[in-house]
Amino acid sequence: MKIRKGDKVKVLAGKDKGREATVSRVLPKENRLIVERVNVAKKHFRPTQTVTQGGIIEKDMPIDASNVQIVCSSCGPTRVGYEFGSDGVKKRICRKCGGDL
Repeated sequence: MKIRKGDKVKVLAGKDKGREATVSRVLPKENRLIVERVNVAKKHFRPTQTVTQGGIIEKDMPIDASNVQIVCSSCGPTRVGYEFGSDGVKKRICRKCGGDL
């Protein structure tokens, strides 16, 4: 998966289309991401010993990785490429400007 935790992404499809936010969690086995304040669902919780106060809680739900695109700091939404540096370390680069992501 080319997107990592902490990356800034733009949502391409769904009810939050056009919104930019950061990735809070990556689920590579399901090819999904949890993006902050995107795809929010309301969950009803009953008060228990672990959750002392019940009620309606807004929870960020996973979104498919194909519905987001990483945002480069200099040129905006772009695709991810890979390049080996002079020290032999693999790094992610922007496909538009060639800068580091």
